[in-house]
Amino acid sequence: MVYLYVDDLINTRISKDMVAEFKDVMMKEFKMSDLGLMRYFIGIQIKQSPGKNFISQEKYVADLFKKFDLSKCKLVTSPIQQMRSYNRMMVLLKRIQWFFWSLVGSLIYLTNSRPDILFPVSIISRFMEDPSRLYCAAAKRILWYL
Repeated sequence: MVYLYVDDLINTRISKDMVAEFKDVMMKEFKMSDLGLMRYFIGIQIKQSPGKNFISQEKYVADLFKKFDLSKCKLVTSPIQQMRSYNRMMVLLKRIQWFFWSLVGSLIYLTNSRPDILFPVSIISRFMEDPSRLYCAAAKRILWYL
């Protein structure tokens, strides 16, 4: 299998010989370098050891905290609150849409490795057209959960 993303290429095979042969062919045809075992690719960290592979987006989450200035946030144990809790906060002020769009887009990307946030992210993504303070708070809560 070959994965290509802009200027990055990942090559996987069952046989080490097939990997080496593919690399040789590609390096003869294109100007490229071999960086060895993959450690980081499009926001996903990869730790490889014999017989085991572990993926994580821990660095990506840390970068999100910096990007959205949430380094002093409180920790929570679930990515979503019960709706009755939100109903008490019904003083809905408009938030800057780009903040919400950017945060939700980043959270959607995280669902690749975090299926536990898939449902709450799908709920808040329904409000992309008309986000309010309520939905911004819900998006931040998901990030706090991470």
